[in-house]
Amino acid sequence: MDPEELTAAADATGTRMRNWLDRWGPVAHTPTPYSPVVDGDVLPVPPWQALRDGAGRDVELIAGHNRDEFRLFVAMAGMIGSVPGELADLTLRIFAPDPDAYRAAHPDAGASELFERVKSDWLMRMPSLRLTEDQVRGGGRAHLYELTLPAPGQDGVLGACHGLDIPLVFGNLDSGGMIGQLLGADPPGSVRAVSAAMQRAWTSFAHTGDPGWPAFDLDGRATWVIDTEQLVLPYPEETSRALWAGHEFGALPLRG
Repeated sequence: MDPEELTAAADATGTRMRNWLDRWGPVAHTPTPYSPVVDGDVLPVPPWQALRDGAGRDVELIAGHNRDEFRLFVAMAGMIGSVPGELADLTLRIFAPDPDAYRAAHPDAGASELFERVKSDWLMRMPSLRLTEDQVRGGGRAHLYELTLPAPGQDGVLGACHGLDIPLVFGNLDSGGMIGQLLGADPPGSVRAVSAAMQRAWTSFAHTGDPGWPAFDLDGRATWVIDTEQLVLPYPEETSRALWAGHEFGALPLRG
């Protein structure tokens, strides 16, 4: 089968899911319906539960996220700064642990910021944090990072969006296409320096098990914050961490 046919089928499925919200449930509001399935056999339990039970205690881990993860998808939808209030309200009702608490924690945030924050938190940021926390709870070792370097392409509107970490880790800065849109035609020296630092950390971790910043623990929450100035700080997204502290990331239900 031509790979483009698979892409077209995926796009069509993602669009049609909204016609059966009563059956798909929250999955219909995600960017893709394709995810690991907890089937009791190949994947016996959700990954976070497995880590809490010690499944990864003998595997050292680097985990992390970008600060503005979902902004890429907002940009692709042409909605930066213009997310409708109704969509933001719906998204908070579906995904936020407590919509009122979310609004109270961000009193100056408009619809676009609330939409982006809750989608970034639910889909990427908080699962990365929970992955790290549960790895440690299960007796394993983990190192957490957050990339805050803004993407220099597109006049900087993308921030530290989803996908930005990939060309930086692999040093693939000049290949054009989507990477060119993120980094611009000629990435500045500051971006190249961050890329070199990330490559050193990842290769050192692969070679020695030490990426160069302290392991995460549940008290200090040491996090490598990656920008033109690189710092090790307590986990910087404390507001989100507190909002999601009691939320269980279980398997999404299908209602049909």
